[in-house]
Amino acid sequence: MNQTEIMMLPQMNELWQKTLNWEPDESQQQQFQRLYELIVEGNRSLNLTRIIEPIEFWEKHLWDSLRGIARLLPVNHNSPENNDFPVESPLKAIDIGTGAGFPGLPIAIALPHLSVTLLDSTRKKITFLDTVLPSLGIKNATTLLGRSDEIARQPQHRQAYDIAFLRAVGAASLCAKYALPFLKNGGLAVLYRGNWTVEEEEELQSAIEHLGGTLESVESFTTPTSQGARHCVYLRKVVKQFDRPIR
Repeated sequence: MNQTEIMMLPQMNELWQKTLNWEPDESQQQQFQRLYELIVEGNRSLNLTRIIEPIEFWEKHLWDSLRGIARLLPVNHNSPENNDFPVESPLKAIDIGTGAGFPGLPIAIALPHLSVTLLDSTRKKITFLDTVLPSLGIKNATTLLGRSDEIARQPQHRQAYDIAFLRAVGAASLCAKYALPFLKNGGLAVLYRGNWTVEEEEELQSAIEHLGGTLESVESFTTPTSQGARHCVYLRKVVKQFDRPIR
């Protein structure tokens, strides 16, 4: 593969529309392209991702990130079926363990009125993201360095967010323990998973009983180009979290 092929993302407008009933506008497509270029460039010195083939990057980083919040994308957000949040609400989201910025960066690009905090405990990755945000012209995202269990105890972050995302962080029950303390009452946690088992669901149910959360839904789907199995697990914060350490 030559350098030109590496650096060009596919447009995929038909697949965006078919699978998410949404597609990026020209500006957003340019931001996705620039993000891809920055990730490929950053990979030369940082271990950001093994996924740098254009079609794989589109599916596993861009499409997969937005599939988890399909219910919040602009076309769907105004539909009467969407009762997640009032349309007029200014929403705050946190991407826990964001790594190279997924799913938080694609979500910030697709939802410019959403305020996204990109949280990671690795300084090199946060430093990288601090260069990415101005390069992409993203005004609605900020970075945060620290461990999620410690950050969640800080008054300005505890119960301060409407949405929390966790992708490739660990077991679902552990993700719930990380996410729920960040959420306001009524807030939504989105757990990005590959396969999903009855055992995982039972373990998750047991964990969230003590964290003020409830399992709202589990969505099963396949990725549009490689037909890989994916699941998104949605948790709703139903009562306020008591101050207790996350173990």
